[in-house]
Amino acid sequence: MEGRAMDKPVIVTVDDDPGVSRAVARDLRRRYGQSYRIVRAEAADQGIAAVKEMRLRGDEVAAILADYRMPQMNGVEFLEAAMDMYPYARRVLLTAYADTDAAIQAINVVDLDHYLLKPWDPPEEKFYPVIDGQLDAWHRTDRVEVAELRVVGDRWSAPSYRVRDFLARNHVPYQWMLAEDPEGAQLVAAVGEQCHLPLVVTADGTSLQAPDPSTLASAVGLSTTPATDFYDLIVVGGGPAGLGAAVYGASEGLNTVLVEAQASGGQAGQSSRIENYLGFPDGVSGQQLADRARRQALKFGAELLTARKVTHLEPRGQARVVGFKDGGEIAAHAVILATGVTYRRLDAPGLDEFTGRGVFYGAALTEAPSCRGVEVYIVGAANSAGQAAVYLSGFASKVHLLVRGDGLERSMSHYLIEQIDAIPNIEVHTQTQVTGGSGDGHLERLTLSTKGEERTVDAQWLFVFIGAEPYTSWLGDTVERDSKGFVLTGPDLLQGGRRPRNWTLRREPYYLETNVPGVLAAGDVRAESIKRVASAVGEGAMAVALVHRYLEKQ
Repeated sequence: MEGRAMDKPVIVTVDDDPGVSRAVARDLRRRYGQSYRIVRAEAADQGIAAVKEMRLRGDEVAAILADYRMPQMNGVEFLEAAMDMYPYARRVLLTAYADTDAAIQAINVVDLDHYLLKPWDPPEEKFYPVIDGQLDAWHRTDRVEVAELRVVGDRWSAPSYRVRDFLARNHVPYQWMLAEDPEGAQLVAAVGEQCHLPLVVTADGTSLQAPDPSTLASAVGLSTTPATDFYDLIVVGGGPAGLGAAVYGASEGLNTVLVEAQASGGQAGQSSRIENYLGFPDGVSGQQLADRARRQALKFGAELLTARKVTHLEPRGQARVVGFKDGGEIAAHAVILATGVTYRRLDAPGLDEFTGRGVFYGAALTEAPSCRGVEVYIVGAANSAGQAAVYLSGFASKVHLLVRGDGLERSMSHYLIEQIDAIPNIEVHTQTQVTGGSGDGHLERLTLSTKGEERTVDAQWLFVFIGAEPYTSWLGDTVERDSKGFVLTGPDLLQGGRRPRNWTLRREPYYLETNVPGVLAAGDVRAESIKRVASAVGEGAMAVALVHRYLEKQ
């Protein structure tokens, strides 16, 4: 091993072919040798030993490149083992064209960051751009190994789950411990006998007992208070449509604020991996996509408010005023509604009391490690359910996908159906519904009905992805909606050639404009919208263009 520069992060490369191994190390040294220490190994066990030694010494590892075909363990197995020691290192699989399918599967097994086809000549075109991107991503990652924020709670506690989910979706690192664990018990004892769980202890020692989202957001440094009371544009909702609108609004010079009740990303932010979004051939997790979009919006000067729930919208002259649940209001020239949709509750006896205690609506990625080695049940037949099934199959001993219809073809993308068919521990149950649930303090059993025949199964984990309910009830009578609550815009408002209620302008509403001039809707919340991430982002950008047109004609 070469002389070490203690202050340099490490790039590890493992390949059992000596020629390829030397070539990889040579190309890495040429480009990155000044800033990184390059460590190469010609066998998997040698590589694991080197990684363990670096971990003991406290070295930082920025990236690990492993060949797929190695005799002792393949590259996927190697990266999985290295992941335990360096969870933040970027993982790249070196593979031949014939092994591309294996590389794609590895994306779901070890959350692979990239797979690189051999040969990569010339490296300036096929190698360095990939490694540049991975190293840039590593530098931008918060790599605090032991989170300073500590959360103490009960395993089957809905409030504890909500706190953990809020922190995870807002990319706030934390250390989770049970109240009965020694360290957790010490923290609870330090607060006193009347401690209410979940307990959150911040880096400076401040303790928060069962905090509400706004209090928690402020404590961890998320922005909750608007910088001013008037903006050019208010975006309500931080999903793909809202983030797209914030990026385009701010980048085009509009004083823009985005208001989000929970966390940026919306439903898409809970997706374990989105593989059909343009520009991400290796797939991208919903959290990664949301985080990149959030940082992009901030880069252009957009203001992001978290844990602020909007409760009313009111036109006052030329201003559009948005009010908050906890008091206060802000105003703007224009408003874009991008509140998205939420998963419908499963209407089955006994399930409501277990929400957050075995029954979860959405991916609930924080729960995946706790599902290791047990069977889980998923309800749904759309892409979100399929993505969750693929992701959870890497933890659970078996994943049962419960589908109400005859199959997945009508509602799920073809690439996901193929993935599910290829994963042996996923079983699809068609014409099957959940008709009940029971348990003592948390979910323990489910009653399933298949073609009218009921059976009871042992189950502690149920993830639900059914239907979509728009979050629009807060709009009252101000904004017109269809019978399902989705916002009507543009041509859909012109029923029978009549203009919408209270419309005073000579022109007709723009394509994404509501019955209130200057108030537009984008993404899933809009009636008849295409429920896809790409279309939501596109509508967010289009809505900003229409805001400009609206402002020009005021």
